[in-house]
Formats: sequence, structure tokens, C-alpha cells
Amino acid sequence: MLFDLNQYLTAKQRQINQALIALFPKEGSPRIVQAMQYSLMAGGKRVRPILCLAAAEAVGGNPEGLIGPACALEMIHTYSLIHDDLPGMDNDEMRRGQPTLHVAFDEATAILAGDALLTFAFETLTTESNHALPDPVRLRVVQALARAAGHRGMIEGQMRDLAAEGQALDLTELKALHSKKTGALIKCALYIGALIGGGKPNQIEALENFGENIGLAFQIVDDILNVVGDPDIIGKATGTDASRQKSTYPALLGLDQSRAMARESIERALQAITAFDRHADPLRALAAYIIERKR
Repeated sequence: MLFDLNQYLTAKQRQINQALIALFPKEGSPRIVQAMQYSLMAGGKRVRPILCLAAAEAVGGNPEGLIGPACALEMIHTYSLIHDDLPGMDNDEMRRGQPTLHVAFDEATAILAGDALLTFAFETLTTESNHALPDPVRLRVVQALARAAGHRGMIEGQMRDLAAEGQALDLTELKALHSKKTGALIKCALYIGALIGGGKPNQIEALENFGENIGLAFQIVDDILNVVGDPDIIGKATGTDASRQKSTYPALLGLDQSRAMARESIERALQAITAFDRHADPLRALAAYIIERKR
């Protein structure tokens, strides 16, 4: 029987969305809580939490025990988008088909809502939803996520991205930038899923390798969509990378070579998980989805 990715994605997205709603804070400033919900529940693809759940399945683990960490990943991803859209960063006005948070509310509220989602992610990792986790595993999860999101991971990538505006990076520099900005959190999602799912060291290493390669492909496709994508489908403006003189794969390599590079990255990702059985079929299908997506 062929694996039905659409059915899988729909079921996992529903599960994650329901969990996010259930986890949401009932206390605190109503305006901040409303702002957090505005961005978090705006209809994202939930790629990172789904990868986390799929990694647990691939190593034979139970993904039900990963809902808390999966939600934490989505909170951190959403926080990064909120801050990325700010006037001091990319100054974007549309995200996920709706006005960005600083446009819908105000810049100060957007900064605070992003900060709140980041800290709430770590609160989520250490509350009742994770009581089944042994403390050493919980500590490794918290450390991995903090490193992926922090000054040696996603934030370093964002800083490199800002510093590179108006400059022509070479391919090595561009890969290094996006291995931090985009790849670090994707790789971490696979690591967390495999670790909590009870994966063996060689399985965890293979899934991290998978994550590195799909992270690269994901960013290349993002860059391509910024050139040729339909704003109504992707939910944000296109052409913004060129207007800001950002170093991108299409700018450096051209569209055809960028597409070829994305395909090669997906092939390397699939090669990394050849030893896995059918339980890794969701990951294989997700790899194909990343290269084919239109948003």
C-alpha cells in the first residue's frame, strides 16, 4: 500500500494544533496571549513538529510522548518568524497569508510576543506533558533545543544573514549561514524525535544527517519560491530577497542549478535513511514534499 502523505500531514497537523490550543497559557496579559495565538495559530505547515514525530516513528518509538517537545519546536519556529519580520530585520508585512504581527498589533507587542513564545517553549518542555521523560533525556532535549535556537544556531544564522545583505557570499559561506538559520532547528527536530523515541546512536546520527540535508533543500526551495512563487499561495510577498540584496541560491547559482542542488540534497537525505524500514516512510515522503512544495 502506498503511503498517503496528505492524510498523514492532515492528521499530524490537527494533532499538533489541538495540542497547541490545549497548552496555551490561561494567565498573563490578554494582549500578549492574543498576539502569541495570532501568529502561532495562523496556519503554518508544522513541518518541524511533524519531522520530530516522524523521527520517533522511524526508530520504532511512540510519537504520542513527543507532543510537548513537538509543540515547543513550533513555538520557537514561530517566535523566529515574528522577529524575522520586524522592521529592524526584514520588515515584512505579510506572513502565512495575514498581516505580520507587528503590523496587526505593534512592534513592541511583536517583540514581547516572540520572547514569550521562546520562553514558553522551554516551560512546555519541563512541565507535566513530559513527566514520562527521564531527567537525563529531558536535559539533553532542553540543551539541544537551546543550542539550535541560540547564538550558535538559529540566531547566529540570522546575524550572518543580516551582515551579508549587499554582499556576495560564496557557496560555502551561504551553506554555513543557512545551516544555522534554517537547518539547525530542523536537524534538532529529528534529533529530539529520535532521542525520545529510543533510537540507537547510529540511528540518531543517520536522522541528524537526514535533517541536515533536508534543511538545506528546504532553504533552497524557499529561495526559489521568493523568485518564482505565487504570493497568494505562499502567503507572503515575493521578490524581497533581491530587493534587500540578500545572498540566495538563485542569485548565486541561477534557478536551474539551484533546483538541481535541492534535488541532490534530498537524494543525500534519503540515502542517509536507507537502513530504516517502512516506519521511516513518512520521512521519505516528507523529503519529497519539501522539494515539491509550492509554499
